[in-house]
Amino acid sequence: MIARIKPKIIMHNIYPFVLFLFITLGKLQSQNRNVSSLFKNSDFEFLEGLTKDVLESSRIYPGQFISKTYGSNNTGGTLIRPGGRLSYPAFWIRDYAMSLECGFISAKEQKHMLMLTASTQCNQTWITKNDGLIPYGTIADHIRIDNGLPIYYPGTYDYEEQGRGGTPPYDDQFYFIHMTYYYVKTTSDKKILSEIINEMSLIDRLEVAFKVPPSNLENQIVRTTENFRGCDFGFRDMIIITGDLCFPSILKFRAANELAVLFEMINNKDKANLYKQIAQTLRKAITEVFYKDGMLLASTGLSNQPDVWGTAFAVYLNVLDQEHTIFVCKKLANEYHKGTLAYKGNIRHISTSADYNDSTAWEKTLGSVKKNVYQNGAYWGTPAGWVVYAIAKVDFNAAQKIVSEFIDDLRENDYRKGDNYGAPYECIFPPNYFGNQVYLTTVSCPYAVFKSFYRDH
Repeated sequence: MIARIKPKIIMHNIYPFVLFLFITLGKLQSQNRNVSSLFKNSDFEFLEGLTKDVLESSRIYPGQFISKTYGSNNTGGTLIRPGGRLSYPAFWIRDYAMSLECGFISAKEQKHMLMLTASTQCNQTWITKNDGLIPYGTIADHIRIDNGLPIYYPGTYDYEEQGRGGTPPYDDQFYFIHMTYYYVKTTSDKKILSEIINEMSLIDRLEVAFKVPPSNLENQIVRTTENFRGCDFGFRDMIIITGDLCFPSILKFRAANELAVLFEMINNKDKANLYKQIAQTLRKAITEVFYKDGMLLASTGLSNQPDVWGTAFAVYLNVLDQEHTIFVCKKLANEYHKGTLAYKGNIRHISTSADYNDSTAWEKTLGSVKKNVYQNGAYWGTPAGWVVYAIAKVDFNAAQKIVSEFIDDLRENDYRKGDNYGAPYECIFPPNYFGNQVYLTTVSCPYAVFKSFYRDH
């Protein structure tokens, strides 16, 4: 009897051990490397310098005149727009918050943009003249530089005409929390959390913002409906994505953890524990709701396709457990090797193998966004760092190749060469589609991730 049972016990016990080795070896493949081995020659220094220059060209100094249409910066401090040249002449909360971790934005600049954002938070639920609903606590999508008015919906600069049905995007609320967390973390100025802006403290404003995006009460996952929709993530506001939403749920996970830290800093243990619990609930639910065949789906409703950006971002933020992390990293590496994921180091929202059909990448879009244009299939530099970070865990050589292709393209088309050059572009698609020129997150986001290799590897 013992002889017959023993092999079963061995097999039962050896599987977790083999799985542990598989996961550990996969992690070690990247952890034993560093950023110097990820880059060739002086590529890291090149990216660092380019990021600094693009950021400088994106600054709008106090009183600086942009154009007759958009006026001068009258907000009383420096603003950072999404890029240089003619790129988006306003202060975009999302793009700015995504660029913070590059480390090149001063504390003074951060504080001005943080307080401006807080001061324009919606203080009363209202319905726009075009039947858009702006809930109490909503954070602006972007803010005008001339009069400081908040524009809560993408696609317009007109305060009166904004909002054609539905609600504003769901991500800006969580980016507002990230702005505050990053400022407090890098300056140790925790007193700012009790500072009163328009009769409400900053920490209270963070909590109000956190509660704006509609969510499932049981698992905290952000969700929307087609009839009354909010955009899941501003980098795909032209795409109709419904049901449970992956990317803003990942942002909510990070925001919950950041709120927990902020409440710990002001000795509010009950609130800190509350947000820790929310983060734990989301961490479990994100995998349960969205994981399928090695990727996270963008949603459970319309456009419920494998989400490259969301999957890689989840790896970067350590949302997934070790087992699922290795699975998705290997899936991303496989897609890269198949040629369905990247072009010159730039990354698609979804791989070409996951396109909805021959006419569109995503299942449903707003207006007439053609396939392989802008958010409907073009390649973007913004998520390149997240994807490299993920692939490096299982295939460091592939990660090196993506970085090399990314930097080579930036060198070739570097806007500093003259007016006929425009890199970093917002997005590209061969042979001759190019989005906005001198686009900040195309370099600031990857640079911030590549810096993290110093920390994690």
